[in-house]
Amino acid sequence: MCFPTTFKYRLSDWDINHESIKAAAEESRKYAKHAEYRVLAVKVDVTDAESVQSLVTSTMSDTNIAGAVRFVRAVMAAMAQQEPLTFPRTSRHSSRSLGRGSIVLLGSISSLIGTPGMISYTTAKHAIIGITKSAAVDALALQSAIRVNAVCPAWVDTPMVRDGAEKNPLIRHAIGNITPLKRAAAVDEVADYIVFLCSPSASFINGTALPIDAGFTLPAPPALLH
Repeated sequence: MCFPTTFKYRLSDWDINHESIKAAAEESRKYAKHAEYRVLAVKVDVTDAESVQSLVTSTMSDTNIAGAVRFVRAVMAAMAQQEPLTFPRTSRHSSRSLGRGSIVLLGSISSLIGTPGMISYTTAKHAIIGITKSAAVDALALQSAIRVNAVCPAWVDTPMVRDGAEKNPLIRHAIGNITPLKRAAAVDEVADYIVFLCSPSASFINGTALPIDAGFTLPAPPALLH
């Protein structure tokens, strides 16, 4: 719910669970502070190329959003056709160009470290960082004025993680005992950083992959190794 309370821009919510994403979109309207705020709920299957392309087409047609998450190739092609945005001068910021938008990919701590028993998942998540850096370089080479970054959270308190913790005691043990703060991240703790990466405050940040893990992926201090 960070975007409707922070920006007046239009938002597109995407998920394979259409009922869930429609409910989230409807709830976001309650938090909107700007009359121009608008939200579109779209069902998408990321394993289906036609579904992804249809999503990008409908999103661009309905909202003409300046930023997008995921589906780098299709999204960058669409965003490259947009006019660059300029953020007006405020008490905190001088006037600055925001380019044609910001793409934020969602990785995980498995993008940064090995995960026992999850070779396929870890491989896919490591690829997110490669996509992020390559897309950022491509955007620079094309002078498209599009920034590409990734966020890499640890466990986040979502229905999927809660369900997984109920079914798998190892997940429950890891969250409650191994994570530095002995808890999963709140959704807002991840969403706030995504909002930041899409904001004028992050206009000089490009091609990065940020851990949001309370220090989970840091090497253990010597005292903790014994």
